[in-house]
Amino acid sequence: MKSLSLLPGPSHSLPARMLWVVTTCGLATLLAWPWRELLDPANTAMLYVLAVAIVAARAGKGAAIASALLGSALLDFFFIYPHFTFTIGDAQHIVTLGVMLAVAFIIGNLTVGLQREREAALERERQSRALYQLASQLAGALSLEQVDELTRGFLQETQACHGLLLMRQGEEVSPLSNEQPTLSGKPYYAAQSALRLGAVQATLDEPVQWLFLPLHGSTYTRGVLALSASGNDLLNSERRPLFDAIAALLAASVERLHFVEVAQRAQLQMTDERLRSSILSALSHDIRTPLTVLYGMADTLAQAELPKALHEMADAMRQQTLRLNSMVSNLLDMAKLRAGDIRLNLEWQPVEEVIGASIKLLGQALAQHPVSVTLPTEMPLLRFDAVLMERVLCNLLENAAKYAAPGSPIRIAARTDKKFAHISVCNDGSQFPPDRLESLFELFERGDTESNVPGVGLGLAICRSIVTAHGGSIQADNDDGACVTFTLPLGDPPVIEPEDDHE
Repeated sequence: MKSLSLLPGPSHSLPARMLWVVTTCGLATLLAWPWRELLDPANTAMLYVLAVAIVAARAGKGAAIASALLGSALLDFFFIYPHFTFTIGDAQHIVTLGVMLAVAFIIGNLTVGLQREREAALERERQSRALYQLASQLAGALSLEQVDELTRGFLQETQACHGLLLMRQGEEVSPLSNEQPTLSGKPYYAAQSALRLGAVQATLDEPVQWLFLPLHGSTYTRGVLALSASGNDLLNSERRPLFDAIAALLAASVERLHFVEVAQRAQLQMTDERLRSSILSALSHDIRTPLTVLYGMADTLAQAELPKALHEMADAMRQQTLRLNSMVSNLLDMAKLRAGDIRLNLEWQPVEEVIGASIKLLGQALAQHPVSVTLPTEMPLLRFDAVLMERVLCNLLENAAKYAAPGSPIRIAARTDKKFAHISVCNDGSQFPPDRLESLFELFERGDTESNVPGVGLGLAICRSIVTAHGGSIQADNDDGACVTFTLPLGDPPVIEPEDDHE
């Protein structure tokens, strides 16, 4: 990759440019001298104009001016009467010299302007070719590290400056790895400003100049490209378009990698969910039949007249079978919920009834825990599927009883706001991990992974699926013990008119 320079300097040193001036004017004089008697001075002046044009194209504007002055002097000395003096014998030759000098200046300026435009066009072409090559390389990059390496190599080879990719980490920027240099002082604060304001920032940290270009994504600024150079004008306005183009290419590559990662993660999650649902469905159906047989046999043994030890063993088998049946039921429910096979039977009904039914259903599990229920005096009717909502409350109450100390109370409370009814189940047991309050509702996630309490981590996941299907939400917190709160939309319940008393 060839080095690009946005400020082309003179192609020759001062002695070389002066040599061009003397040589071209001397050649013009030698060519015109044999024809001095035949050519009019005005025609001879054209040779010197040609010399000025050649010098302007090869040595620049200053040399063209010098060539115009030297050509005028040589024309006067050798070809205007009296010869070999700078005296002008005829006044009309003064006009010739003046016109020749003016034309030489104009042609020199035009030639230099065309030369600069040509060089600028060639420079733009080289830049476009280099940017296209960089864009092609970035399009094939598979990681941010490759993007950083390609960009740094491009800047070093073409712009003689160092580049550093700083990625967004919350409200700050940092290098991709600990092996890369970190910023401090003025450069650090300038980089932070570029990220926060989304605008180009520059600073001077002697003897290094810094330029920070934000990488704008479709939604927010994803990072900052830091440029640094010693003794190199990074702030030159002619270089800014190129730097802006590099930053735009870099931002597009970073965003492309981000969305590729998001798509891959979503694809993996979908595959994982399908696999989990298939496994849940297969296990729940295949286990339920032998489990039913096992429970029937254990129940028969528990009711038979057996010695006390065998009777206790049969009763323990029945209890464990019931517990296993509950787990399998959770598996089956989760499989159905994931597959979307469950249809909601929504009806307007009082929430206190489903709360009471859930407490009664878990009578044995809640035997060691006093349960208190706090409801508003005018609790409105809610529209929900009673069977599924009973399952939600049973799971929450069962979890609360599992992790609460024996004898500790379990609290059920409800309140309403303008749009939702909030129902909470709390206990005074071990609290939820503060850093995993959201992941508790994922499949096979448990609050305490090292706990001896039996369970497979499906209860809260089922609760979330059912509540979400009703248009509500669910969350866990440790504000008043270990609490799980779910919401149900209030809607517009029907008006129940009081019955008339008939005597």
